[in-house]
Amino acid sequence: MFYSDGEAEFRNWYIGEPQDFTHNEYCALSGNGGSWADYPCESTIPSVCSDVRGQNVTFVYINIPMTWTEAQSYCRAHHTDLASVRNMTENQKVVELIPSGQIAWIGLFRHLWWSDGQIYTFHYWRNITQSGAGEMCVLANFADSGKWSGFWCDMEFPFICYSQSAQRHVMKVKLEVMEPNSNLDMDDSAVREGILQQLKQKLDQGGNKNIRLSWSKGSDGKVFHKVKKETRKKRSPEGEL
Repeated sequence: MFYSDGEAEFRNWYIGEPQDFTHNEYCALSGNGGSWADYPCESTIPSVCSDVRGQNVTFVYINIPMTWTEAQSYCRAHHTDLASVRNMTENQKVVELIPSGQIAWIGLFRHLWWSDGQIYTFHYWRNITQSGAGEMCVLANFADSGKWSGFWCDMEFPFICYSQSAQRHVMKVKLEVMEPNSNLDMDDSAVREGILQQLKQKLDQGGNKNIRLSWSKGSDGKVFHKVKKETRKKRSPEGEL
C-alpha cells in the first residue's frame, strides 16, 4: 500500500491557506519554501510529477507551463501521476526541485484528494472550475448525464446511499430447553431477539464484530421447530460374575 496511516492526510499549507474556494482556487501548488497554496486550476504553471515503484517514489520537475488537468494528463502519460506528498521528507524533496521563487503544481485537488486516487479514484466533473465560493459538497445532475458540480452543503436535495456487499451464510442452531415444563415461547420475537443478542456477544468476544445475525423462517413461517429426543433402552451389561 502506497500510503501508511495518516500519510494521505499530510498537508503543508501556507499561512491563510487554503482559502475555501473563494476565488475558484481548487488546485494545489508548492512554493514559498515548501508551503502550499490553492490556485485557479486553469492557470498555466510548471508541475512536479512522481514516479512510484512500490513504496519508493521519486519526483520530477516539469518546466512546461500547463493547467492542472494538463499537468495531470502529462504526468500520467510520462510518469506515474502528479506528485502526492506523504510527509515532510518528501515535501523537502519537492522543494529542492522547484527553482527559487517559482511555483509548481502538485497532485492535491479541492484540498481533499490526491490525484493518484487514494481517496478520490473516479471523477465526472461538468467543469473543473465551475463551482463558486463556499461550495464544498458535490451534486450529480442526472439531467446532464449525471455529471458532478460543486454545491452548497446546506441545500436540500434527494441523495443516494450505498452499502457494501456481504456474504450470507445460513446455519442451523440447536437449542436445548433445560426445563421440560418451561413456558418459554420460542415464537416470541422478544425471545428470539434475546437469543440473537447472546450469540452476538459471544461472536464479539471472539473478534467477529462485523457479523450481523438474523433468523430465517421456514416454509411454515416459523423459526424454531421441536425435535423429538431419541430415547434408547438401557441394556444390562453382560458378563460373568
